[in-house]
Amino acid sequence: MSKQDYTNTSVQEAPLDYSFRSIHVIQDLISEKPRTGLRPLRHSKSGKSLTQSLWLKNNVLNDLKDFKHVVSQLLEHPENLAWIDLSFNDLTSIDPVLTTFFNLSILYLHGNSIQRLGEVNKLAVLPRLRSLTLHGNPIEEEKGYRQYVLCTLPRVTTFDFSEVTKADRTTAEVWKRMNIKPKKVRIKQNTL
Repeated sequence: MSKQDYTNTSVQEAPLDYSFRSIHVIQDLISEKPRTGLRPLRHSKSGKSLTQSLWLKNNVLNDLKDFKHVVSQLLEHPENLAWIDLSFNDLTSIDPVLTTFFNLSILYLHGNSIQRLGEVNKLAVLPRLRSLTLHGNPIEEEKGYRQYVLCTLPRVTTFDFSEVTKADRTTAEVWKRMNIKPKKVRIKQNTL
């Protein structure tokens, strides 16, 4: 199967699902058996999964050390990873490794322990990110939470499982003008 065929067909592939496995460290995925779903997982000749979805929800992960290395051992085309579900873990920040998957379009981080709203800024580099969840994290309690995320990630169309409306965008823009000060540009004076 060519890479192009893979990109077109694997979105429908069953997810590589390690949910509810009490996983503490990413390296455990190598020895852990994924859950079986209604559809069987397809594998390449090398034995790696042909999916674009990796589900790690409801575990006890507190960091993503070696994530990229482990994912490359599990997936035939890790660069095509489009959906990562890390919901209901113990993550306290958004690991920069997530920003290296440029085809990521769905990222679930709800029910973690993310403390700083500024962590969202890291995700701005993901060109295809359309669906994001962050509810159930301490950052949800910060004033302007939804508006901040929508200003920072203008391409997101679904946030915390609700569609982003035109009114949401307008509210976010007004909030941005009222709360985020533009960076001042310093002009050097030429002294004669």
